[in-house]
Order: sequence, then structure tokens, then C-alpha cells
Amino acid sequence: MPAVFGIMQGRLSPPEDGRFQAFPRHSWRQELSRAQEAGLSYIEWIYDDYGASVNPIASDEGIAEVDALKQETGITTPAICGDWLMDYPLVRCSEEQRAQRERVLHDLLRRGKKIGASRLVLPFVDASSIRTEEERTIVLGVLQRALPVSEEVGVEMHLEADFAPAEFASFLARIPHPSVKVNYDTGNSSGLGYIAREEFAAYGDRIGSIHIKDRLRLPDGKVATKPLGAGSANFDDVYKSIGKIGYSGGFTLQVARGEDGDEVNWIKQQLAFLRRYWN
Repeated sequence: MPAVFGIMQGRLSPPEDGRFQAFPRHSWRQELSRAQEAGLSYIEWIYDDYGASVNPIASDEGIAEVDALKQETGITTPAICGDWLMDYPLVRCSEEQRAQRERVLHDLLRRGKKIGASRLVLPFVDASSIRTEEERTIVLGVLQRALPVSEEVGVEMHLEADFAPAEFASFLARIPHPSVKVNYDTGNSSGLGYIAREEFAAYGDRIGSIHIKDRLRLPDGKVATKPLGAGSANFDDVYKSIGKIGYSGGFTLQVARGEDGDEVNWIKQQLAFLRRYWN
């Protein structure tokens, strides 16, 4: 089966207000036709605080407009990226704040069903990273409480985290439910110095979705997002590791940006790199 490629919303438009990744308030409609032009199959929809007031998936009228554009272009929306939870993390907050944020999580699962999504990606990196045992317990509780909604609407929760391989496997073992899976990110892993074959050996059976980007690990411990093949990601190892688990899901491009206004051509170049592996 040929690989299915999609893209993170916003990568087919110049960044707005200097934001590297955000819901494209001014150009989300045009991005569906641009995705079609670039040869992509789907868009992973972003829900964040920046675009919350104008995001069409927040209303039935907006969802109807999205559906019409999907019919016109053939582009699907199989995933929501819950970046709102980067703005308002589920950890390091008061119980009252967490309860309100959990309500948003449950609502996003329901919105996912309405746009035909099968997964909601939950970011636990950077500001929302899980850092302590207490925070692990808190997040496990949040996930357990969300599972009835997840099961009801048929939308899985895919965790994007910065755990080391064995640590992630241990965490996942504490919630062995088929609706809780891993979102594997090639750039996050390479930026942290992790080795794909070790990650896949630890928790490959729980990987449900994959983000594709490349990051260069710098001597001072910082990272820089680079074009595919120019960072620290070992795509030979990634490709072989993915093959061993029989993964058949999509690959969401979350790649470095090119020149503003040339997004479609840039994405075509990045796709050409990937098709050397997934043809």
C-alpha cells in the first residue's frame, strides 16, 4: 500500500504574527486547495488559543463550510492537533483550571468526530511536558476520565511526549487501552538524541500516528528545525523501524518552513525526499 502523506495546518501559508505553528486565521480555506496542489491527501487540523475565536470546527456552520471545501478538493481531516493544550497545559495548574481544560479536551474529541477525525493529538512537550511522577499520575487520571468520551465518539488520543524510550513504555503500560496511542515525531526524537530503533522496540505497538520533521541537535543542547535530511534524524533507521511494526497510517509533514509565499513548491520538495523511502 502506498504511503499517505498529509500536512500540519498552517504549513501551507506564511506564518501569522511570527508564529511558527498556529491555526491560519486568514488562509485556512485556501490551504485545502494548496494541499491538493502539493499532492497531499489530508490536513491535520490545529485547534489553539490563537485561532480559537475563528476556528470553523467550533460551530456547526463552520464545520459545514469545512466539509464543502473537503468535497471540492478531496482533502480529508483525519486528525486534530490539540495545541490549545500547549497554551493551557493539563499539568502545573490548579485543580479548577485542570477541570476546565479537561472539558475542552472532551469537547475536542467530540469536534473530531464531526470533522471525520479518528485521532486527537495531545502534546505533552515543551511547556506541557510531563516532568514528575506526580504529573504522570495527574495525566493518567485526565486520560482515564476522557476515555468514555473517546470511546463514544470513536476518536483516539495520541500522545506526543518527550519521554525516553523505556520511560514512555513504562508510562503507556499504566494505561493499556486501545484508544490511547503514541504520536511519534521524527524531529522531536532526533532533537532529543533518541534512536528510532530503540524507541520502536520499546513501544512500537502503541504508535498510532507519525509526524515528520527534522531537527539538528546542537552542541549547546539546543535544537534547530531543518529541512528533511539536513538535521539529526536518521531516516534510514526510521524507515526500517516503521516497516517492522507494519504501520499503515498516514505521515503528517510538520517540516521546516521555506520562503514565504512558496509553500506549495517547498512542500513538493520535502515530499520528494520522503518518497525516496515511502514510494
